[in-house]
Amino acid sequence: MQTHLCHLKKGEKALIKDFDVEALPLKLLEMGCLPGNLVELIQVAPFGDPLYLNINGAHVAIRLETACIIEIDCL
Repeated sequence: MQTHLCHLKKGEKALIKDFDVEALPLKLLEMGCLPGNLVELIQVAPFGDPLYLNINGAHVAIRLETACIIEIDCL
């Protein structure tokens, strides 16, 4: 079963496994959203979008739509 970033719960950590490079914004790649990097869900906005993440020390807000294309391995 594949797990995606959009399925994390607040405070959970995971390793980024895979994603479609063409579908992911270049800015996320530059900020460290790469396979093998650690990601932690810090906060979810009141209506569920966006998600506030810590990716290797960088705090990033991404849309739920984008989080659903990033495959992860939960820790």
